[in-house]
Amino acid sequence: MIFPTDLASFLELLRQHGDAAYSLLFAFAASHSLLLTLFAGYASSSGALDLGLLIAVVWAGSFAGDAVRFWIGRRFGNDWLAPFPRLHRTSQIVVRLVDRYYVWLILFHRYPHGIRGVAGFAYGMSRLPWSTFLAFNFIAAGLWSGVVVSTGHAFGHLSEKLMSDASSRLGLVMLIVFLVLSWILSRKLEQIVERS
Repeated sequence: MIFPTDLASFLELLRQHGDAAYSLLFAFAASHSLLLTLFAGYASSSGALDLGLLIAVVWAGSFAGDAVRFWIGRRFGNDWLAPFPRLHRTSQIVVRLVDRYYVWLILFHRYPHGIRGVAGFAYGMSRLPWSTFLAFNFIAAGLWSGVVVSTGHAFGHLSEKLMSDASSRLGLVMLIVFLVLSWILSRKLEQIVERS
């Protein structure tokens, strides 16, 4: 089987190659990939991935990704984003907000879609000390990994109960609907943050 054609085959592939899946999830968590993390939580509900290990891997990836972005922002400043107007504008907004609301921003920047990729750079461009950032980033990464993975896990259990007799393709459709709704909510949060 080159590529799984249904959800059950995909989950079996995850069971067989769990170590590679955790490495991939670490990398995607570093970029705050919400949808893949939600799906990993869903996969953990079927036993394809270990829930505790998954939360730890996503936590470490999310923490490491923001630490690297903070370092880049601190090292290179704001000038390197000038060729990317949208990123430059978003980072400027976040830098201004960091000086006033750094605790709340660090705790919640992973959720809105547009801000989660550039916030780490903006923290580095701000006057926020390394030690303060690392402490709050550690807590925030843990909260994010717990919330997102647990949400996917809970959805997996719920869909399994609701569709114990349904076909696996219907489960895949429900998963896709769930992920699309999560993406829409993330976009709405981004719009709210941009207006403030």
